[in-house]
Amino acid sequence: MGARMRAHDWSRSPLGPLEAWPAPLRMTVSLMLNSAFPMFIAWGQELGFIYNDAYAEILGNKHPAALGCPFGVIWSEIWSDINPLIQRAMAGEATFSADLPLRMMRRGQYEDTWFTFSYSPVREEDGRVAGMFCCCVETTAGVRSQAELAELNIDLERQVAERSRERDRLWRNTQDIQVIIDGAGVFHAVNPAFTAILGWTPEDVIGRPVFDFVLPDDEALTSRALEHARVESLPVVENRYRHKQGGFRWISWVAAPEAELIYASGRHITAEKEQAEALSRTEEALRQAQKMEAVGQLTGGLAHDFNNLLAGISGSLELMQTRMQQGRLTDVDRYMTAAQGAAKRAAALTHRLLAFSRRQTLDPKPTDVSRLAMGMHELIQRTVGPGILVEVVGATGAWPALVDPPQLENALLNLCINARDAMPDGGTITIETANKWMDERAARQHDMPEGQYLSLAVTDTGTGMSPEVVARAFDPFFTTKPIGEGTGLGLSMIYGFAQQSGGQVRIYSEVGQGTTVCIYLPRYYGVVEDDTAGEQIAELPRSEAGETVLIVDDEPTVRMLITDILEDLGYAAIEAGDSATGLKVLQSDVRIDLLVTDVGLPGGMNGRQMADAARNHRPDLKVLFITGYAENAILSNGTLPPGMAVLTKPFAIDNMAARIRSMIEAGLEARLQRRS
Repeated sequence: MGARMRAHDWSRSPLGPLEAWPAPLRMTVSLMLNSAFPMFIAWGQELGFIYNDAYAEILGNKHPAALGCPFGVIWSEIWSDINPLIQRAMAGEATFSADLPLRMMRRGQYEDTWFTFSYSPVREEDGRVAGMFCCCVETTAGVRSQAELAELNIDLERQVAERSRERDRLWRNTQDIQVIIDGAGVFHAVNPAFTAILGWTPEDVIGRPVFDFVLPDDEALTSRALEHARVESLPVVENRYRHKQGGFRWISWVAAPEAELIYASGRHITAEKEQAEALSRTEEALRQAQKMEAVGQLTGGLAHDFNNLLAGISGSLELMQTRMQQGRLTDVDRYMTAAQGAAKRAAALTHRLLAFSRRQTLDPKPTDVSRLAMGMHELIQRTVGPGILVEVVGATGAWPALVDPPQLENALLNLCINARDAMPDGGTITIETANKWMDERAARQHDMPEGQYLSLAVTDTGTGMSPEVVARAFDPFFTTKPIGEGTGLGLSMIYGFAQQSGGQVRIYSEVGQGTTVCIYLPRYYGVVEDDTAGEQIAELPRSEAGETVLIVDDEPTVRMLITDILEDLGYAAIEAGDSATGLKVLQSDVRIDLLVTDVGLPGGMNGRQMADAARNHRPDLKVLFITGYAENAILSNGTLPPGMAVLTKPFAIDNMAARIRSMIEAGLEARLQRRS
């Protein structure tokens, strides 16, 4: 504005040429131009207008034409509002106006504005008032904000009043309980619904704590809810209140703190609870019916398969007896082979059933699964035939897993056989291991705990499975193969084995695109030793003089067979048919080098309990459990204490003999080391 003033032609303005301006005017102009505050000067009879840069913003589109013009021309639209103040200033009186409303024309249209300003007289050197000086600020935004705030306050007061009326209406008319309590849980007010639902009147409860009316079993829950509601809104909590006439009512509460009190609303849900209990009983009955249907399906399939196997065994034995009576011994070996084959198939079927039920006996060891899969490559290739390519891809740095290696080999072989059957025209089987980290979301999707897993996946390029078939793939005796070509227990066995090993198994398949079956096994945190298989035992180990084995089994046939095996190998055998008799022998001074015992025994204790009791008297006693499955009472997390082992029924004679010899020798070495 200083530059504009120097360039302006003042000769035709009311103020006249710059060089003729009096000293008071020059001094005031200098003050104004050097201020960042909006200012103007009106000088002389016509009030010629001079202003600074800050005031130019207030003028809007009237700038810069307003420079030097008469004040009354510039602000003609508000002249009636400001002229009285101007007259007072020109008469020598300073004025001050705060938030003065002015309807101004400054941007091509009228605006409602507000200003706070002062008019001060400016005198000539002789004391005569020659003009006025104005310092001003536009307060339009602040005034409007104050007005809006005032309106909001009015609206808020109206809303509060409406909410208060609504609360009062709800308090009186709602069917839900409304209560006000303090932080200690003492009633301050209750609504009519409280009395209608619980029978207690306001006079009965006001001044008393809620715990006088809550059932004792729900006091701890109510105390925790009250503690929560003191500081923040309470999510739904359900408890039981005593009724004045006896019995109780279920109430579902929500609550929130307000001004050191707690406002709570309760819904009567007794009927819903009773319906839920009835539904729970119905659902339990339905589950029992489904269980019985599953048992029927399982036993029906089992009976069918075992009848076929028993027919082979019993028929072979009858023919053996007949041929022996006829003296035709040349045919006996053929029938014996047939009976043994059927018995082995029966044992395999039993193992599959136990795997499905997750009660098979496992012997888990730290295992390099990639090395195990590589080692089975040749066997699997021979099994599936030359028309199918088998590839094994072992992950670099694959984690070890704690798993029963033979059972895992069996599961892998079964998966590869299933893959072969899904590719009648040939294809590729890919066996792949990988390290998998299951975070919370992935673990939830796979229905398994979070953590690190080693995955073993078998992928084929076969016909694939529909979602309906995938959903039933793990069901016992479910098979898509023709009658007589599959038991329907293969995937069930793998599922049970994975679950019992602490892992999971999942199927990913698309019709026409192939199938992937992935077994997830928990990572083993440790080092896997290089386990090399021992040489095959050429002949059964013989007993040393005086070695005695105690056999405890409630099945006489089993005791007879084991005793005959032991006596043929030169061992002394002592038999007991129950745990009480066996424990008496063990607590005597009779020499016992090894205890061979069934798991499930009559006599008041099982095989493990009997063995533990015997070790109080014989701390170095070696124990071999013979069992068809691993009971929780026997195996703890898949492990046994030192000096104990498990052999699964049915067992081969050479396996039994080798296990007995190794355990007795281990006991002998331990005794020799203590003596030395």
